[in-house]
Amino acid sequence: MTDRHVVVLAGGLTHEREVSLRSGSRLTEALRRQGLEVTVRDADAALLPWLLRAKPDAAIIALHGGRGENGAVQGVLELAGVPYLGTRSHDCRLSWDKPTAKTLVQRAGFLTPNWITLAHNTFRDLGAAALIGALVEHLGLPLMLKPHQGGSALGATVVRDASEIPGALVQAFAYGEVVLVEQFVEGIELAITVVDQGERSDGRSVQGDRSDGARGRGDGPRALPAVEIVPESGVFDYESRYTAGLTTYYTPARLTPDVAQRAAELAIGAHRALGLQDISRTDAIVDGGGFVQFLEVNVSPGLTETSMLPMSVEAAGEDLGSVYANLVERAIARG
Repeated sequence: MTDRHVVVLAGGLTHEREVSLRSGSRLTEALRRQGLEVTVRDADAALLPWLLRAKPDAAIIALHGGRGENGAVQGVLELAGVPYLGTRSHDCRLSWDKPTAKTLVQRAGFLTPNWITLAHNTFRDLGAAALIGALVEHLGLPLMLKPHQGGSALGATVVRDASEIPGALVQAFAYGEVVLVEQFVEGIELAITVVDQGERSDGRSVQGDRSDGARGRGDGPRALPAVEIVPESGVFDYESRYTAGLTTYYTPARLTPDVAQRAAELAIGAHRALGLQDISRTDAIVDGGGFVQFLEVNVSPGLTETSMLPMSVEAAGEDLGSVYANLVERAIARG
């Protein structure tokens, strides 16, 4: 494996650039410890000419938000003929658009908080006051308002009173023209990483024989131990995600075996329903009744010192560099 040349794509011109650079740096160090030759590149005008000239064996996308998750960079890699770790370009769009992801996961038989999407011009054309009243009547309070695309909780706000909705809409529309309004579910917030090593010869997946799914071995998507997220502020916003000390994490999550198993099944089910490949992270909530509800999924999970994927890998007794190096080999074999 030491003769492999891997390019890690990090940075990008998005609101999550600094997070991406931190993820890329950590991943680069982990891969180099595995003996791989690693080049770090930004997603800029020089990327495609460099790919065609350097012809790396594989690429790993550590870009967050925008092009790194919506399939655009994946499409460029496909044009350049460079194998890459992660979900195909067409399928990336299914998970990047949060309402689409919720619809497909719900159709697969899983729970997700009730929601509606509204465009900015709808409030302008039909009147904000009437729409806000209808939202509260239809979905109740509290509500979560967030851009229908994007990550890192940018533009996301929890509202507990109708008077807070106009301000929350302004926050969400700062990141896009469409807002997702969903019921805010109080409960235990989880992040569940899925590592996908393909299907077994009999067409089944392997989830392991433990309730947390962490020790399953063999082919097929498997869920690593879930991370329980307890933000000091009560809301897992951008500051809580990336400022050390503002959030407490428990890995494995403090769940009963039955709930842990349902969380693993939800993450694997979302991974499959959305056509994801190699690795993903599903965000979910355990409500007061012990039911696990899908919130959203990430095809390019963060790898910073406060990111949940490395916590899950460590709790599973595995090494981050080894996990990604093995997935690189799968991507190369896939061609």
